[in-house]
Amino acid sequence: MIFARLLHKSDLEGDVLDLRLEHIRSPGPSNLYVGSEIYGIYLHKQHNKIGECDIRLGMNEELYYAGNIGYRIYEKYRGHGYAYFAAEMLMDYARDRHSMKELILTCSPDNIPSKKTLEKLGGELIETVDVPHWHWLYSRGETVKNIYRWQL
Repeated sequence: MIFARLLHKSDLEGDVLDLRLEHIRSPGPSNLYVGSEIYGIYLHKQHNKIGECDIRLGMNEELYYAGNIGYRIYEKYRGHGYAYFAAEMLMDYARDRHSMKELILTCSPDNIPSKKTLEKLGGELIETVDVPHWHWLYSRGETVKNIYRWQL
């Protein structure tokens, strides 16, 4: 895995990408008591934002369907493996800075680019599940998820 160097006590620097902390969500009732950190994704040492990613620091039933790490690469920048690099940096960060031992990442079965990213990251496909009606993913039209697990 790529070692993500911690910059300015909040940003992560990699060989391909830099992740710049944009927002911290403290644990509370609105996020089912799981805090998260939201990062902008930038090409290494550049100022052009190419996407966002986030890490959710904990686990609960809601996160089983949404995962510990999320990523979004702007359309113009897709197809270069940037989601892979960002997720890999956050996985190292989860292990090294937050002592997390296991992560769950998910994708919709028809999201082939995301599925390829999760497989390239070496995740174990646990199951394909229907998303419960109460979950916020369901209201976005994401009704089925592939659930992958990593032992860190």
